[in-house]
Amino acid sequence: MRIVIALGGNALLRRGQPMTAENQRANIRVAAECIAAVTPGNAIVVAHGNGPQVGLLALQAAAYHDVAPYPLDVLGAQTEAMIGYVIEQELGNLLPAEQPFATLLTMIEVDRDDPAFAHPTKPIGPVYDRDTAERLKAASGWAIAADGDKFRRVVASPKPKRIFEIRPIRSLVEEGTIVICAGGGGIPTMYDEHGQLHGVEAVIDKDLASALLAEELDADLLVIATDVDGVYTGWGTSEQARLGRVTPDELIGLNLPVGSMGPKVQAACGFARNTGNEAVIGSLADIADIVAGTAGTRVRAS
Repeated sequence: MRIVIALGGNALLRRGQPMTAENQRANIRVAAECIAAVTPGNAIVVAHGNGPQVGLLALQAAAYHDVAPYPLDVLGAQTEAMIGYVIEQELGNLLPAEQPFATLLTMIEVDRDDPAFAHPTKPIGPVYDRDTAERLKAASGWAIAADGDKFRRVVASPKPKRIFEIRPIRSLVEEGTIVICAGGGGIPTMYDEHGQLHGVEAVIDKDLASALLAEELDADLLVIATDVDGVYTGWGTSEQARLGRVTPDELIGLNLPVGSMGPKVQAACGFARNTGNEAVIGSLADIADIVAGTAGTRVRAS
């Protein structure tokens, strides 16, 4: 079975943890153990988030005043390589020595007329208290939005249109390579009015990019791994209930947060509708049961 696994941010860094290399490696080691458990007999492709890592690099760059800070697309490329390196290493320590790995920097095209550019919504980087957030907004021209009782920078989140590296990704998968790609939703790129390709100061949603990746790879299963065991109705109330097997139409009416579960459901529904195959939203710790068909919120078109 060909499986695309989209790792949520908690697989790399838990909320409130210092963004040290040691913490991130420890979290990735746990994720690698879960992925390694479902590798035998399956073709695995791994995507991942990178918001905190991009934010940290941006902060570090801002502290050096001799050159302008690098744009988000460049920081995205840096974090794809960094995170892919650690995932490869931790998986490699668990799987047979002959198992090949590859991390691919992945450019994904977006539409320069996408309305998302007028309404930044995608949080990146660390959380701040209100005073710090307002100071950074004034100094850098950032858009800031609430994140619980804290605040984060938000940027545009245009929809992914095309994965430029899909052919080498497909070739590697067909040769038995575990591929880490489309990290952080891929590197957002677009063509200008002269037909020239360049990077964009934006972030593509990781789950939507993972769904496109899974669709273009003809994946049998898309796993959106997060820190909860599925999609709930009445979340946070005494009547909350996890959804088991559902169709996209059954999920449409749910009022889900744009910044968390909403894009995951949108991605799962899109993949299920477009392919007829199954997408599952569930806990990373349950990934073996998800692949076995017994855990998570399972979305299928019929």
